[in-house]
Amino acid sequence: MRPSVAVLFARADSVYKTLSGVDVFDAERDALTYPGGLPIVAHPPCRSWGRLRGLATIIPAEKALGCWAVEQVQQWGGVLEHPIYSTLWDVMELPKPGSTDRFGGWTLPIHQFWWGHRAEKRTWLYIVGCRPQNLPPIPLVLGDAPCIISTRSKRWKWISPVRPETKKSERESTPPELALWLVELARRTTRALKVSA
Repeated sequence: MRPSVAVLFARADSVYKTLSGVDVFDAERDALTYPGGLPIVAHPPCRSWGRLRGLATIIPAEKALGCWAVEQVQQWGGVLEHPIYSTLWDVMELPKPGSTDRFGGWTLPIHQFWWGHRAEKRTWLYIVGCRPQNLPPIPLVLGDAPCIISTRSKRWKWISPVRPETKKSERESTPPELALWLVELARRTTRALKVSA
């Protein structure tokens, strides 16, 4: 099947590699080699942009990938996924929830728990080329996620033993149902057609 969506910055063991019609760019393939022409699902590295960036080692070239990914979504349409309150929104002047930018882009706040993540994993999606009424159905799951995402050191675990923490690999992975939903969202975008026409 000919690809209809490109996924940029996927993990080496990404669920996207199991989906048909998806052109996946992981670290080995290098997203910067993406030639354009397809709507995008972008997962640029977030450690330089998220709320815990003060605990991360900032690599300027890696941080720049976030800005580049925004530009690709603005050009070709699709969706960019990042942690809620990512500072990428301020740097790239992306619209906060409730507003729209000059590219027709807008921000949808979600909880990855709705798609099967074991932690809440609050996330912002920057979407270009698909209006809210054209989104695939969004599952709504009420209640608490069974796990939490935390960077606490093991010596502090005794303070809050209420819910277990997810593993690092699980924190970074996209739930299979969310991956399917993001690909379907990207397929519904019209930006790539308008730009290339």
